[in-house]
Amino acid sequence: MSQPRWAVVVPVKQLAAAKSRLRGALPGVPHEELALALAADTLRAVLACPAVAEALVVTDDDRVAEAARAVGARVLPDEPAAGLNAAFRHGATGTTAGWVAGLTADLPALRPAELASALLAAQNGRPAVRRFVPDAPGSGTVLLTAPPGVPLDPRFGVGSARAHAASGALPLGGDWPSLRRDVDTAADLTAAARLGLGPRTAALVTAARPAHSAG
Repeated sequence: MSQPRWAVVVPVKQLAAAKSRLRGALPGVPHEELALALAADTLRAVLACPAVAEALVVTDDDRVAEAARAVGARVLPDEPAAGLNAAFRHGATGTTAGWVAGLTADLPALRPAELASALLAAQNGRPAVRRFVPDAPGSGTVLLTAPPGVPLDPRFGVGSARAHAASGALPLGGDWPSLRRDVDTAADLTAAARLGLGPRTAALVTAARPAHSAG
């Protein structure tokens, strides 16, 4: 029997405000280009995942919307305009698939097979229970899942792993290094590069290397 396929919601901020702790991480590379590359590579991996039926990008940034549509994602305007969790809830209400996941937009090393494995693990767990994947440090969340008929109820933000657990979601403990490796800082980007970056982020890192050498 074939497995159900997923709708994955990926909110992306206006590029000028996104990933503020990454400013200056790649000398000579405009910050907005790096933020856009992280999101584009994340979406590319999501849409290459065989478990995913559709990706919904919640954004009010025109460049993000253009990049999302170019890889086959559906774009919803951020009508709530009330932060990350409101954007996740808004996207989840616009899905057509029964199984819904919320995913952060800063996973440039994401491997489709790892995402598929995590989604399958969520489906095979206890019924009617939300599941989440903590980030590499363990305090944040990269993926939150909900079965049909269960609200996503996102609690992303500082300490989100604990917040999701307190809300009744159960952690998923698979070995998914590329899924867990979100990028908030220059050190995170270096760690993601060791796993293997998606093409847009990798190209920016390569472009910045002469600037590193000059320093």
